[in-house]
Amino acid sequence: MSAPVIETIGLRKRFGDFTALDGLDLRVEPGEVHGFLGPNGAGKSTTIRILLGLIRSSGGTARLLGGDPWRDAVRLHSRVAYVPGDVSLWPGLTGGECLDVLAAARGRFDPARRADLVERFELDPGKKSQDYSKGNRQKVALIAAFAGDSELLILDEPTSGLDPLMEQVFQQTLAERKREGCTVLLSSHILAEVEALADRVSIIRQGRTVSSGTLDELRRHTITHVHAVTVEPPGGLDGVSGLRVERDGAGYAVSFGVDAGHVGAAIGALHAAGLVSITAKPPSLDELFLRNYTDAESVGV
Repeated sequence: MSAPVIETIGLRKRFGDFTALDGLDLRVEPGEVHGFLGPNGAGKSTTIRILLGLIRSSGGTARLLGGDPWRDAVRLHSRVAYVPGDVSLWPGLTGGECLDVLAAARGRFDPARRADLVERFELDPGKKSQDYSKGNRQKVALIAAFAGDSELLILDEPTSGLDPLMEQVFQQTLAERKREGCTVLLSSHILAEVEALADRVSIIRQGRTVSSGTLDELRRHTITHVHAVTVEPPGGLDGVSGLRVERDGAGYAVSFGVDAGHVGAAIGALHAAGLVSITAKPPSLDELFLRNYTDAESVGV
């Protein structure tokens, strides 16, 4: 296996008496989009600040692109692009001039790609940044990040302030960079955005990882909701939860919840009863997120 682009093992950070990170484990593989989830105060921003070499950890291990993010910060930053959720720009410069400064700091960017991104994100580069809305400041940072050739993008609430159309442009652009081999750590409160983009997800709570894996892996121990119409009332569904069977015209409307390991058997029972139609809805990322927090609270994490 190739070395991870990001790896933290037992990462800890204390600010006086406050523990921000309490043994956080995180692994981001090359070429993947990794969703990094947790509510405010869970430790996401602290983790990102450690990975960027802005603060030093109190213990544990953090590796970024094979280096130490604290000791090797200057070298590593040439390979990383970062977009925060609240972008500050130079107020006396135009958007285009801000892009020039950011490009000079990075050292490498594609002018043609930048021009294309300016058009796609509908940014007016001749306007002073002090007159930009929050969304337009965010566009400047996103264009600067996507126009470069960074191996790793660290995105912390990157679509904050963008309208739905621009969020769609963001998702399309991120998918393009992924196809080019870029690795992405994506922290976002928009769970639908993470669900659409992420290959794997890590959910953290109170400075610890409570769940990590692909969405399919995280769904294995959750409930799929099934709604079906059958010719006859089905049998063999004793293992499902919330079973309801109601007469529906010439057939029967059936609804229940079933865990991932028994979906096949349940569908077989419906077929045996003369399946007319079926809708099976696996849990969304929102539901997985809430379930992980409920489970964590029940065991006192």
